[in-house]
Amino acid sequence: MIGAELLSAQTLTVGWLIYVPVLAWAVARAPWVELFTDSRRQHLLFGTVLAVFMLWLVRRDFDTGVSYHFIGMTAVTLLLDWPLAILGGLCAQLALVLLGRQDMAAVGINGALLILLPVLVTECCAILVERAQPRNLFVYIFCSGFLAAALSALLCLLVGLGLLWYDGVFAMPYWLEDFIGYLWLIIFPEAFINGMVVSALVVFSPEWLETFNRTRYLSAPWKDDDKP
Repeated sequence: MIGAELLSAQTLTVGWLIYVPVLAWAVARAPWVELFTDSRRQHLLFGTVLAVFMLWLVRRDFDTGVSYHFIGMTAVTLLLDWPLAILGGLCAQLALVLLGRQDMAAVGINGALLILLPVLVTECCAILVERAQPRNLFVYIFCSGFLAAALSALLCLLVGLGLLWYDGVFAMPYWLEDFIGYLWLIIFPEAFINGMVVSALVVFSPEWLETFNRTRYLSAPWKDDDKP
């Protein structure tokens, strides 16, 4: 998460120009009828917003204005699908703003970086997995869960550093060339957290996952073996 004082006004404006149209698209594509009529979906949405909000509160704030926390949007996207995942992330962001833990001016760029980018990566991985139509549920868990979360964390770090370098307001540390060695310390926990959540949902409550094809993944694998 990047403080508003570290970015130029142009970058902050571009962040809002990217974030607001996607939010409007998510509002238009969200399943409002099913959400209002299904209490289970409502509980999942509210519980997910609370979980993301609490996860984002567990963070490390640096004096420079940069904050580090886990993202968790991969599991949220697989659980709610992308429109509600984006709107849920927005609700968690606004809660942070009310607590004074995020700058309102930087909501746009942080939303694009920490919500839209992970949701996009996760949705692309889920689409590719669904097109391949694997019957092994471990393919879904690894590719849509672990791998998508790892790629999301990597891209968020690289894009965030790119924005800080481009604006030139943030003084880059002298040890930045050694940063690659620390990437695994950030990517692996993000992949582990999201992957474990997805694995637990697949095992205990697969019907909660909007992107999980229960008919294909949970069908009896021995049926094909009985064919002559």
